[in-house]
Amino acid sequence: MVIGITGTNGAGKGTVVDYLVNTRGFKHHSARELIFEEVDKQGLPRNRNSTNLVANELRKIHGPEYVAKTLYERAEEIGGNAVIESIRTIGEAEFLKKKGAKILGVDAERQKRYERVVLRGEGTDSVTFEEFCIQENREMASQETWNMNVFGVMKLADAVVTNDTIRDDLYRQVDNALAELQQ
Repeated sequence: MVIGITGTNGAGKGTVVDYLVNTRGFKHHSARELIFEEVDKQGLPRNRNSTNLVANELRKIHGPEYVAKTLYERAEEIGGNAVIESIRTIGEAEFLKKKGAKILGVDAERQKRYERVVLRGEGTDSVTFEEFCIQENREMASQETWNMNVFGVMKLADAVVTNDTIRDDLYRQVDNALAELQQ
């Protein structure tokens, strides 16, 4: 089984991925790491603007499904259950669904997500709440198939979990979603 993870920034996509990897034996394939490879090749700083720029360039050149397709092919080579994090464009979601993969969405309340982003303290997350909202709004609903449209991808999700309480609740939701996705 291949699951593409989508969701809002700071919602807990990484937490869901870690759970799937550590408790369900899934192999992890990261869009972020794939994009960082190209960011590093280009000598750009590892920040949100660079990752967005490079990801969009890759999708414009190679097609809107490029990131997901590349990671899907890597997953196919390894075999077994795989989780691809993070699906951000309609083109990526449509590609995965055509291949029989399932899309799992992760969401949480915006202020809570911002607080999580600040706590994780990565270079791409060093923003004010206002900047966080501006970035998120820009990434949420682009009409170009190669650009980020998290709202659109969430609508294509086969299941959605909400990470507003404790981790055990999130894990229960993920287990329920897995059971539903495997039917």
